[in-house]
Amino acid sequence: MKAEDLFQIGYITKTKGLKGEVQVYFDVDDPENYLTADSVFLEIAGKYIPYFIEELRFQKNVAYIIFDELTTIEEAQKIVGKKLSILKKHVPKKSEKDFTLKDLKGFTAFDEESGELGEVKEVLELPQQFIATVIYKGKEILFPMNDQTLKGIDVKAKKFMVLLPDGLLDIYLE
Repeated sequence: MKAEDLFQIGYITKTKGLKGEVQVYFDVDDPENYLTADSVFLEIAGKYIPYFIEELRFQKNVAYIIFDELTTIEEAQKIVGKKLSILKKHVPKKSEKDFTLKDLKGFTAFDEESGELGEVKEVLELPQQFIATVIYKGKEILFPMNDQTLKGIDVKAKKFMVLLPDGLLDIYLE
């Protein structure tokens, strides 16, 4: 499985109990809509390995999962901290009115002055604002997504335009 075929929905936060159950934190709204298939993928040693869901319980933005492959707490501890992904074809379609800034993950960012910045790898929701993470010229850059920087979004083309603050890219590229 290749990374471009997958969509990250969360990560394993800790074990629960002695029989291999794990707690999952989700980076998406309404995680129940994302877990419609009977398996998920975990990134282990740079490869995406399928894990089959035996049992699943939700509590707000957290779920408790028992995987077929894990039967002990020791086995479950090995996957704590791993990213949880699903096939992109299982990502639920959203209408434009349901679109949020977190949905910009996977979109291509363009700066009005510097041109293409790259694909958004992550959207962080901080108390003050949203922050996008992009790999630009081999460096990870973070930039705010707010009314001053965000200039337009083309949902169908999966791209958006920003006007970054003066000197922001220079800080990362030095």
